[in-house]
Amino acid sequence: MRGVRWGVYFYRITILCFGAALLPAQQLAPEEGDFLVRDFRFKSGETLPELRLHYMTLGKPARDAQGRTTNAVLLLHGTSGSGRGFLAPDFAGVLFGPGQLLDASRYYIIFPDSIGNGRSSKASDGLRMRFPQYDYDDMVLAQFRLLTEHLRVNHLRLLLGTSMGCMHSWVWGVTHPDFMDALMPLACLPVEIAGLNRTRRKMMQDAIRNDPEWKGGEYTTQPRAGLRAAVYLSYLVGAAQLQMQKNFPTREAADKNLEDYINAELSRRDANDMLYQYNSSRNYNPSPQLGKITAPVLHINSADDIINPPELGIAEREIKKVKRGRFVLLPIDGRTRGHGTHSLPAIWGKYLEELLKESAR
Repeated sequence: MRGVRWGVYFYRITILCFGAALLPAQQLAPEEGDFLVRDFRFKSGETLPELRLHYMTLGKPARDAQGRTTNAVLLLHGTSGSGRGFLAPDFAGVLFGPGQLLDASRYYIIFPDSIGNGRSSKASDGLRMRFPQYDYDDMVLAQFRLLTEHLRVNHLRLLLGTSMGCMHSWVWGVTHPDFMDALMPLACLPVEIAGLNRTRRKMMQDAIRNDPEWKGGEYTTQPRAGLRAAVYLSYLVGAAQLQMQKNFPTREAADKNLEDYINAELSRRDANDMLYQYNSSRNYNPSPQLGKITAPVLHINSADDIINPPELGIAEREIKKVKRGRFVLLPIDGRTRGHGTHSLPAIWGKYLEELLKESAR
């Protein structure tokens, strides 16, 4: 659903780190850049004269004698997020420091802003609803071109995606099965978005479109009622029952948390961007092609994730189609944070370590 979101994610996240002290985000010095693609053609047939894909990197690429990139790691964020979220202490401090699993002195870590998100090209740049109707295939194609044409990366040691990035990782796996040594999708399902998940996404879009102030996307001020309703729905499914009750045990505390969250979200959201972000999943469905994936896959969901509820049994069914696939359902405990568990490697880091060992050449 959402990208890696830090500070307040419905509540203050406080955890003990996995095997090392926190590495403050400000100690990391990523390189930033923009990859400009001329006349990018979308699957819809629409084109954009100049597509901007913003990205950040840590570390330096390494290549073997044949010129194959050996240490590249691609991290993909969730809906409405950006690659910058991966620099937060709860993520970077657990994975990127000296001796940690994705030590930035050993790995070349790449985290782009997907089309329609962060500082990459999006509707709010000026085209509004005339912006091309991108989908997940377009977003993955742009990521692939960023790696191969701009960063000169021809292979990935690991591809890890959270939420929407989790779904993108499945698309990567079936589209470019020989491009990576390992896949780690976190917090999604590799099937068509239907049922309550689709209904919720449509409700969010309808709330914006049915606001008279939306004006077909040509508003001068944000359509507050529709946007607020969409943010309410986004909040509701991203929360975790246990942690919400523990952190906000009184009516006053719960109301104050909601008010703070909504105000923060409304200050950064754009209605048109949100429409595009949630519509981009409309034709996602890697399920029929999962047998194409050749790399080891470690798929992880959390039992308290309302968006991907374990009672559906979908992950257990679909992982059987993956030749070297494994699914882990994290049990609800004092550390899990519902859908947001995808951003807490202190919880699932041991599984990443297992995947890296399994996929080592």
